[in-house]
Amino acid sequence: MSSDAVREVEVAVVGAGQAGLSAGYFLRRAGLGPGAGFAVLDHSPGPGGAWQYRWPSLTYGKAHRVHDLPGMPLGEADPGRPSAEVVAGYFARYERAFDLRVHRPVDVTAVREGGGGRLLVETDAGTWAARALLNATGTWDRPFVPYYPGQETFLGRQLHTAGYRGAAEFAGRHVVVVGGGTSAVQLLIELAEVARTTWVTRRPPVFRDMAFDEDWGRAAVARVEQRVRRGLPPQSVVSVTGLAATEAVRQARARGVLDRRPMFDRITPQGVAWDDGRTLEADVIVWATGFRAALDHLAPLRLREPGGGIRVEGTRVVKDPRVHLVGYGPSASTIGANRAGRAAVREIRALLAGAPSPGAQPREASLAG
Repeated sequence: MSSDAVREVEVAVVGAGQAGLSAGYFLRRAGLGPGAGFAVLDHSPGPGGAWQYRWPSLTYGKAHRVHDLPGMPLGEADPGRPSAEVVAGYFARYERAFDLRVHRPVDVTAVREGGGGRLLVETDAGTWAARALLNATGTWDRPFVPYYPGQETFLGRQLHTAGYRGAAEFAGRHVVVVGGGTSAVQLLIELAEVARTTWVTRRPPVFRDMAFDEDWGRAAVARVEQRVRRGLPPQSVVSVTGLAATEAVRQARARGVLDRRPMFDRITPQGVAWDDGRTLEADVIVWATGFRAALDHLAPLRLREPGGGIRVEGTRVVKDPRVHLVGYGPSASTIGANRAGRAAVREIRALLAGAPSPGAQPREASLAG
């Protein structure tokens, strides 16, 4: 089929990270097959979602816990292997096991209203006309760097964590790490082995010496969900939970690696400065300042609320029930992505039940399993 042909599909899934693969699994179990039933579109060159872009020195043992995808556990993995390799291999096996037939690399440029109640998913590989959309694009493609006066005058190097490839290139340098999340802590611990570091954050970091169990996780997710229900941009789950005081973190704190300074007020050619007269020379500024949801392709649907976010109930967009956001807001964590994929498919099944579904196959199993 030529790339300019319009392919009709019951459900289009945009993104093949944790949330997208989870959605594909539950679509399969709901009786939809790849092709006329659903299509998973992913812009990355290979399996692994955002994990495939993580810096090589972030080994599996140092990374956030990778929760199992539904239906197939990751199993044992060498903690010394790069997390990018471990997760990419796992996702590739998963795609094969459940025959998800991910289309890649495919860049989705826009989703707009089509005829007959369908959504047109426009890509560089043609257009899909879908009755429902499961958007699982995550945040990796939209690194966020806040602006500070003088930023453009800095003579050293500035980079976001998305562009970090390892500590070796910063040996002997003075690196200012900006941001209060887990990535900032991971980078500081690693960089301190070869460089002088300074940590700055807007708010004092909160380290929690406690188990981040499922009850705690549910409470944190609920707080994030309150924002998206009001149509506000989501906060990260980590911003609600605080930082885990792991053994590596406790050791780093004892060495002074995680002694934090308040956020600077401006950037100078030689470093950073505070309004009280303090200055600090630096060679590098690393912005560990997080990401924003990659949703620009949904702009033609006008889904945003006055508060700047997209209001969702569960995963369903309030302004357009054909659209579900998985891996957004409360479902941005790895365990939340699995649950969101399951919940979204339940609602989409109900939506599709309103008319014959030519892409459907005999139901294989209950979603209750």
